[in-house]
Amino acid sequence: MLFYDIIYMVMNVFLKKDKRPNGRIYLSIVQGYREPGTGKVKQKAVKSLGYLDELKKEFEDPIAHFKEVAKQMTKEAKEAVRPLTFNFLADETIDTSFTLRKNLGFSVLSFFYHQLKIDGFLINRQRNLDIDYSLNNIFQMLVYLRVLYPCSKKQSFEKMDDFFLNFDFELADVYRALDYFNFYKDDLLLHIHEMVRMVYGRDMSNVYYDVTNYYFEINESDSLRKKGVSKEHRPNPIVQMGLLMDNSGLPITYRLFEGNTNDCETLMPVLDDLKDDFGLKRIIVVADKGMNTGENIAYNILHKNGYIYSQTVRGANADLKNFVLSDEGYVQFGDGFKIKSRIVPTYIWVTNVSGKRVKVPIEQKQVVFYSPDYAKKARYERAKAVEKAKKLIRSSRLPAKGSFKYIMSTPCDRETGELYECVDFYSIDEKKIEEEKKFDGFYAIVTSELDMPDREIIDIYRGLWRIEESFKITKSELKTRPVYVSTKEHIEAHFLICFVSLLLLRLLEIKTEYKYSTKTLINEMKNITGTYVDENYYMFDYFNEIVEDLGKVAGIDFSKRFMTLGEIKKIIAQTKK
Repeated sequence: MLFYDIIYMVMNVFLKKDKRPNGRIYLSIVQGYREPGTGKVKQKAVKSLGYLDELKKEFEDPIAHFKEVAKQMTKEAKEAVRPLTFNFLADETIDTSFTLRKNLGFSVLSFFYHQLKIDGFLINRQRNLDIDYSLNNIFQMLVYLRVLYPCSKKQSFEKMDDFFLNFDFELADVYRALDYFNFYKDDLLLHIHEMVRMVYGRDMSNVYYDVTNYYFEINESDSLRKKGVSKEHRPNPIVQMGLLMDNSGLPITYRLFEGNTNDCETLMPVLDDLKDDFGLKRIIVVADKGMNTGENIAYNILHKNGYIYSQTVRGANADLKNFVLSDEGYVQFGDGFKIKSRIVPTYIWVTNVSGKRVKVPIEQKQVVFYSPDYAKKARYERAKAVEKAKKLIRSSRLPAKGSFKYIMSTPCDRETGELYECVDFYSIDEKKIEEEKKFDGFYAIVTSELDMPDREIIDIYRGLWRIEESFKITKSELKTRPVYVSTKEHIEAHFLICFVSLLLLRLLEIKTEYKYSTKTLINEMKNITGTYVDENYYMFDYFNEIVEDLGKVAGIDFSKRFMTLGEIKKIIAQTKK
């Protein structure tokens, strides 16, 4: 049983000369297309013309005449939408030999990928290599899939046909390519930095730094993957990553460290790379209290950099605590927010050339502020921890890390109350809680920028949330961990792919004016898919305001409901210009 569905589509036609068994030539105008999956050329008759010998009675040169007719039909079809009839069999089954539904949303990522000329970098490097697969094609595939369908390298290879891409390589080539990606990593990061600077502009007056770690599904440590303080409280071996971000929220570069490396020890090596390789002048390093060490401050001073670090208040010395709690000097703003600052001579502990720890005097600006919102958050989090501590005491279980600081232990007999050394009696440390309450809502920042206004210092420091959000994106949307590759070279390549994926997403956020979350952008790109209909045509069934904005960024019209494979390829080619 046949049914017909009339749609409107541009068609490309040509004159066909068919020699029949009787020796006569039959002319017809046909539409040509290539069948997906098989690549076989198919044709569909558009207009039957008749036998050549009979047409010669009417036309001096029928072949030339109808070639011109076919040419004109194609031209008119490009200028005006024409009806096209698709035929379907009601009992037709799905052909599993090729993918019927393919993603075109990746073309938005392709636009940024090629604007950064990552393709040119990899193609140029490959000229010196004796390999028969494309490093650029493999890298593209891994980046696009890391954004849209994050999975293992093997699964990425298996999902390759889900895109409107024509890549030709084997799974083994993917793993071999990882070694080359690692080899060219530093050069590629520098190349990307230069392209971001030239195409989009780089504001590196302030650079933000933070550290996180990623776990592996293994039990034993090795030279890189070691057991350390996991941000996710997992027992697995981890690697540390230090990430630098510019003033616009775009990642600059990163470096991996052994899993047992202290956070504060990672800053100087990353800054060394940044200053040497990227040729930067004076920068202001913005980081949280984990980087606030004497060595890091001394490093910035010696290299003529500035710094803005957070400073613990509850763990500060008595002088700073008294300064924070004194009402004198605060400037009041709306909603209870208040700020004050002072410039004080202070000392930092550093290790000298002899390996001894010594005190070094410096001048430092201390900016403190009170936020009612921060106070409310502190009270809420402490109440949760105290309640958890009470439950642990009642259940006689060992205290958990988060609540341990609110539990005090007193040797005593629980029945008589008599104190002795054999049994510990656990109770809530009320004095500690009362001491903490004094500092609820107060925050301190220390900086080398003595002349910078207080509000500007606070605003700059608050920009650190973008790097924290970047880490969340890598762990949630990009699913950077767990990491399934095992050699050091492949691990480095994996994080390079994740870094580039993060950068493309951040650029897309900026170009869409931060109207949408990264999760929304990813989901919308995933939804831009076409389903094979017939005769090399694909039908697209998803379009909205967000998709329209994505199209405007990349210069693509995603509103067309029907497109030929040729038109789709033109769209993809357009993103590479």
